[in-house]
Amino acid sequence: MNGWRGLLLSGGLMAAVVAQPTQALTLQSPVERVNLLELYTSHGCSSCPPADAWLRKLERHPGLWQKLIPLAFHVDYWDDLGWPDRFASPAFSKRQRDHRRQGAIRSVYTPGFVLNGQEWRQWFYRPGLDLSANEQVGRLTMQVDPGTGATLKFSPQPHLRGGKFEAHFAILGFGLSSRIGGGENRGRTLEENFVVLSHQQAASGEGEWRFTWPELSANEADRLAVVAWLTRPDSSRQVQAAGGWLP
Repeated sequence: MNGWRGLLLSGGLMAAVVAQPTQALTLQSPVERVNLLELYTSHGCSSCPPADAWLRKLERHPGLWQKLIPLAFHVDYWDDLGWPDRFASPAFSKRQRDHRRQGAIRSVYTPGFVLNGQEWRQWFYRPGLDLSANEQVGRLTMQVDPGTGATLKFSPQPHLRGGKFEAHFAILGFGLSSRIGGGENRGRTLEENFVVLSHQQAASGEGEWRFTWPELSANEADRLAVVAWLTRPDSSRQVQAAGGWLP
């Protein structure tokens, strides 16, 4: 379990909490904007496993964390169609609908990709990521104390100074395996990485944000990572992002 221990909570939900190690760590982005790739997926969607499998392989991408940060948001609008997704959240479905409201995507569907705040349909015919050098925006630093919380600090480039930003903090699960007992994927075992287990958002701040450590929705991840990113208010495009492995 790599130092993680599961606890049974009220309501029958399982949560993972840090047992050991508990040492703090600091993660930092480069000055160039880091690419953020979001996948909206569901265990109830028969078209999703190939997208999940492709995303899973990005764990070995040479630019992981410094050039590319993938995220898999599991939506809940498939849950009444044969099999509830244990990672799904109404908040993740709302996030995808917000992308549509902001004009980032044309419709709400799975599997659906959003790359740097814009709909990315290239995966369906030629899944090659263009990670060309991005605009220099500044460094995002994340200080993480597992089990306690995280602090974000942003040092923007001059053209972004004085701006208002919203901060996001997520914990990702890797090596997750789910046996599907119903719906379109009945009988399959799905292996997944980059699963968003927790996502928090903080209102506009003046360059510094604090998050408390959440309870997590799964306890059998082989490995966990933390990710943070900033957006403008009411915008789907990240200003900067940072991430990395938990020890």
